[in-house]
Amino acid sequence: MNEKIENIDKIVQHWIDSAEQNYSTMQNLINSKDYSWALFLGHLMIEKLLKAIYVKKYQLHAIFTHDLLRLANKIQLNLTDEQQEWLDRITTFNLNTRYDNYKQDFYKLCNEEFTDEWVLKIEKLRQWLINQL
Repeated sequence: MNEKIENIDKIVQHWIDSAEQNYSTMQNLINSKDYSWALFLGHLMIEKLLKAIYVKKYQLHAIFTHDLLRLANKIQLNLTDEQQEWLDRITTFNLNTRYDNYKQDFYKLCNEEFTDEWVLKIEKLRQWLINQL
């Protein structure tokens, strides 16, 4: 297992600050109608908030994963079934935006209605995770 780390508060704050930058960028991408990348940034923001919680709880560096549900389970968050489903689906936004064989299909899926629905869920998760800190 990892050794305990010093400067826990500084590292936690780094994850939070970085998540907030991603949240701001997500909003800018929505405004410019770049929906697939907005959802990717939403994934990244949630990942960083989960990592902030992980570091705060265990006083260890966060595990290396982009799988939001796996990360939340490692933290032992008390998730609803709905939150688990959302985290699982939002994780796919990372894969679908990064890898060429998924990109085009995901780009087509990310219309305004789809994006609005998922941004709302991402924002609910964001607020819930901030409250866990």
